[in-house]
Amino acid sequence: MTRFVVDAAAALRLAAEGAEVPDAHELLAPTLLRSQALSTMHEAVHRDALPADVALDRLARVGAMRIRLLGDAVLRRRAWELATLLGWASTYDAEYVALTQLQADALVPLDAELERAVAGVVRTAPFAALLDPTA
Repeated sequence: MTRFVVDAAAALRLAAEGAEVPDAHELLAPTLLRSQALSTMHEAVHRDALPADVALDRLARVGAMRIRLLGDAVLRRRAWELATLLGWASTYDAEYVALTQLQADALVPLDAELERAVAGVVRTAPFAALLDPTA
């Protein structure tokens, strides 16, 4: 079984595409994933990029996904350390990186800048790996 950490963007893409993650994979995310997905969808509706019913449907799909949400003190402490190490003011992305270090095989970042920033810190995988049962 491959354990992937997905961020809100990856989870929302899975929802938008109606994609099914094979049982051979386990998805993990920090607890902040739900709040980030909510904010992302609300922002899209606010700027008229997406109708509210579509955004709410995607949020419902994310809520129904088999994603193990974690957010214990060890994860938060490691996120703090990583944000400091990487020179980030915010710890949000650092929570995903920390979770990958602590419990997963790879991080699936849709943001190319984040992927470059964590090169050598954690293994990353392309979005397509989530759909490939052999990945």
